[in-house]
Amino acid sequence: MSPFLAGMLQLLALIAALALAYRPLGDYMARVYSSTKHLRVEKWIYKAIGANPNAEMRWPAYLRGVLAFSAVSVLFLYLLQRVQGSLPGSLGFSSIDPDQAFNTAASFVSNTNWQSYYGEQAMGHVVQTGGLAVQNFVSAAVGIAVAVALVRGFARSRTGELGNFWADLVRGTVRILIPLSVIGAIVLVACGAIQNFAGIHEVGQFMGGSQQWNGGAVASQEAIKEIGTNGGGYFNANSAHPFENPNAFSNLFEIFLILLIPFALTRTFGRMVGSIKQGYAILATMVTIWFGFVLLMMWTEFAHHGPAFEAAGGAMEGKETRFGISTSAIFSISTTLTSTGAVNSFHSSNTGLGGGLNLLGMQLGEIAPGGVGSGLYGMLIMAIIAVFIAGLMVGRTPEYLGKKIGTREIKLAACYILITPALVLCFTAAAMALPTPVDSMTNSGAHGFSEILYAYTSAGNNNGSGFAGLNADTQWFNTTLGLAMLLGRFLPMVFVLALAGSLAEQKPVPETAGTLRANKPLFTGLLVGTILIITGLTYFPALALGPLAEGLAS
Repeated sequence: MSPFLAGMLQLLALIAALALAYRPLGDYMARVYSSTKHLRVEKWIYKAIGANPNAEMRWPAYLRGVLAFSAVSVLFLYLLQRVQGSLPGSLGFSSIDPDQAFNTAASFVSNTNWQSYYGEQAMGHVVQTGGLAVQNFVSAAVGIAVAVALVRGFARSRTGELGNFWADLVRGTVRILIPLSVIGAIVLVACGAIQNFAGIHEVGQFMGGSQQWNGGAVASQEAIKEIGTNGGGYFNANSAHPFENPNAFSNLFEIFLILLIPFALTRTFGRMVGSIKQGYAILATMVTIWFGFVLLMMWTEFAHHGPAFEAAGGAMEGKETRFGISTSAIFSISTTLTSTGAVNSFHSSNTGLGGGLNLLGMQLGEIAPGGVGSGLYGMLIMAIIAVFIAGLMVGRTPEYLGKKIGTREIKLAACYILITPALVLCFTAAAMALPTPVDSMTNSGAHGFSEILYAYTSAGNNNGSGFAGLNADTQWFNTTLGLAMLLGRFLPMVFVLALAGSLAEQKPVPETAGTLRANKPLFTGLLVGTILIITGLTYFPALALGPLAEGLAS
């Protein structure tokens, strides 16, 4: 069997598994966020934090809850790293430097999980489990909560109330993320991933020196890393490390975990707005883009010319032999089209056009299917833009899900789609213009520019994957990437929640003969075209200087 055919069979198996889980998980999440009952453990949490889960919030109060919780999380994780050297279970590692501690705190709280450090050489058990793993859960729950608030904005009318942030946060963590992570961790342990609190031990002699590894609660962190579309690895090699991703089955299972909630949330959306077909339309858009990108990535990695590539059967440089080209391509596209950031191959070793696909996937806005929560609300923003464009074509006021899309809604949607590209391109330009940041580049020319562009694209879009080749552990990159992560995460949430509040205050508009049917294939095609055109117009000059120039020259 050829590697390409084997990869296609694995792709079909992945799609089948996602299809089987889509309906039950999507319906379950809709019930979680629509229920008026609280579990006993949830009541204990509400009492401990002093929250009233039954109090409805308007969008400013909901936003204050998001920002206050996230600010406290950044501070806590920063301080935890700064005192690591004094903590038990530190494995002898010293405290983290201030700039790197800020970068890591901003990274994990913003659900980015960008890492400028070697996990197995810097973080002890307490920071890994009590700090980073905790943020893997709650940062993902924050993203789902904001998405659910926007969905309520479409579903409700003549009220500005969007639910309760604290209830949504706790329910997402307790009822969705923790149960799925327990199951995922058990499967990964069965596959061979490690789960312990062992110290540092020597594993053998290599090239005249010894190699040492430390253990850790790897399987449990790996599970939530993928389920919560986080991406931060326990080890520097991330999901290319055999302790995290032992074999071909665990590799496919991790891809399944990455895509599970983002795709299923479209079913949740359809349930909550009272139209399953609307959820299918959003799902079809996500699947079309994801599947197209996977096929393109496989083509670029298999079909590249040159003696070395032909001898290896494709672009095998930087890829694990136990995974091969096909599943490495599926993994890389799945991580860069979500906000996961986990990697099982060296993205810098992709072909020029392959690296460009990873970049473009993030630049779409992490919406196909995107991160947990962030993918859904990002796609709904693009749906509003698409409806507005369709309205301009026929000369009528646009409507979506029974709500008029007026001046206020379009301004908020426009601010949402502009803020991240502005962060990415401005920070990239500053890094290329100043003398010091450029010294961190391993490569020169188009590939070197791609290293810088990839770093800020990953940070601004809260992805977290690294192109590699860039020494990002400097004061400049730790600080600027940390700022890009925080601004790229929370500024868009301001516009999303303001939009949700505006929509919730409206009264429903009845459908007429001139209403665009947003549950038809025509709308799906319009939405795909809108996403690609907006992204292309925004990023094409930067892509032309980097991966396109490299790909066309090779």
